[in-house]
Amino acid sequence: MDFAELAPGIRYAVTDRHGGVSQAPFASRNLGFSTDDRPEDVARNRELTARELGLAPDRVVWMRQVHSARVTRVTAASVVERPELDAVFTTEPNLALAALAADCAPVLLADPVAGMVGAAHSGRVGTLGGVVPNLVAAMAAAGADPARMTALIGPLACGACYEVPEAMRAEASAALPELFATTRRGTPALDIRAAITAQLTRAGVPTVRQDARCTIEDPALFSHRREQHTGRLAAYVWLTA
Repeated sequence: MDFAELAPGIRYAVTDRHGGVSQAPFASRNLGFSTDDRPEDVARNRELTARELGLAPDRVVWMRQVHSARVTRVTAASVVERPELDAVFTTEPNLALAALAADCAPVLLADPVAGMVGAAHSGRVGTLGGVVPNLVAAMAAAGADPARMTALIGPLACGACYEVPEAMRAEASAALPELFATTRRGTPALDIRAAITAQLTRAGVPTVRQDARCTIEDPALFSHRREQHTGRLAAYVWLTA
């Protein structure tokens, strides 16, 4: 599990598939209830992960992700599954925000001066819908400054692996040119990482950090495209004070 500082006073973590209690094919740190894993195992994995990160298990905000572009602000009272949306932000200390993924991009944002953090789930549909720019805009409207923000794009299906039909690539890249990619085999693909990076840059975010791992290539990570029946990793972000 990757665990470090995203900005002064702000921590983040990106989980892998090791360290939980789930059985195959979800072995072992599956954090997603949307899978066919045993709910009690997912709940135990979430509890164990929170405690490993020094967080109270009831101080983690989980979204019911639906590939939308919807964003909401959460507070200390909002520590249960949210209504369907794909981005959240907060100014509450030690309230962790979590974004689940298994090929889509978990994206974290931090403005240490405003004391504000955000998390988004951005796959093909969410990226085209602008969920990450919407999160930047919502945080700015609440007092953050994009020019002070640091972003982290977590592990995802890379542009060299994320194969799609030619018609899908043409339609997607017509709307967002940075999505255009080609796999190592020369087939049509989408580059979600490049597209989100471009969106963040256009939104005025100067520092975009990358977790360069590809979920399809890295067996330590969950990948729906590689395994179909699989678990979910999570990226967490929280203010430490």
